[in-house]
Amino acid sequence: MINRKKFLKIGSLGISGLLVPSTFIHAKTRTELDQAVTEELGVRQQNLKFGVISDLHYDLMHDGDRRAQCFIDAMIREQPDFIISLGDFCVPKLANKKLMAIWAQFKGKKHYVLGNHDTDGGFTKQQALAFWDATSPYYSFDNKDFHFVVLDGNEKDLNNRIEGYARTIGKEQLTWLKQDLQQTKLRTVIFCHQGLENTMNGLDNGMQVRYLLEQINNEAGFNKIILVLTGHHHLNYHNQINGIHYVQINSSSYYWAGETFESKAFDAAFYKDHSILKRALVYQDPIWATVSIAKTDIIIQGTETVMAGIPLNQTGIDIYKDVYPITSKVDSRKLMY
Repeated sequence: MINRKKFLKIGSLGISGLLVPSTFIHAKTRTELDQAVTEELGVRQQNLKFGVISDLHYDLMHDGDRRAQCFIDAMIREQPDFIISLGDFCVPKLANKKLMAIWAQFKGKKHYVLGNHDTDGGFTKQQALAFWDATSPYYSFDNKDFHFVVLDGNEKDLNNRIEGYARTIGKEQLTWLKQDLQQTKLRTVIFCHQGLENTMNGLDNGMQVRYLLEQINNEAGFNKIILVLTGHHHLNYHNQINGIHYVQINSSSYYWAGETFESKAFDAAFYKDHSILKRALVYQDPIWATVSIAKTDIIIQGTETVMAGIPLNQTGIDIYKDVYPITSKVDSRKLMY
């Protein structure tokens, strides 16, 4: 029986090295510092908006062109400052040039996060990046007085073998991240494919990275890192941990229900051509989000659809099988920082 992993393949730095020197900051003093920084930045800070889509899985979806076009059409209408894919976008094969032509219709800035499936079929990270016209698996950039960091969560930990795809941020990247965050004075948003706070196949050293972010905020005396956006899990949730918002952006395309699940959303002819989708709950239409950051708040405008072919409550699946409920939407949220 073909499984998802097989199909998709076909188509120490210790904590001590990461610690920022910490000093005790009285709660009242910390609040006053945070307010002062907010007021100072707010004088010159411009509101910013970006579009974010995750886990398109162009190589897997029967209607990947339509899904990509729907997102790009929306972004052309809304004209955000940039758009970003949170990973599992496409492998760098010639047939996928059609996707890149659709993406190029948006004339603004475009950014990409490497997903674990973007190098399936023996492709390298550098091949994927070159195909997308990107330059580095991890980097940072500024836009309208905000700082953004793109992380590569697909590195191997040579001291800790884990099953499945590599899902670690290694020593060299962690050192770079610490230096990058210390050098900026701007409010910062982090992008990573794998969840930093999801223990079900999320970032293997997610706690280590989260602690680094918290120590950077402690050193700065205000919440410098305000938001972490991730994909990978095909879920929809938000956690606030020690002052930092962690938001999971649901897949644009589907939820993987497992190798024993048999969908009845489409007919036999469809599954003959797209057998792997028999193990998935396909979203009828693509979903994504736009994120707007203002002086003190973050507005996430989500989208939603329904499951294709059959309502979720008739699929017979336990919607809490991955703890957070299965859903075909990205929630709209207002987050304060």
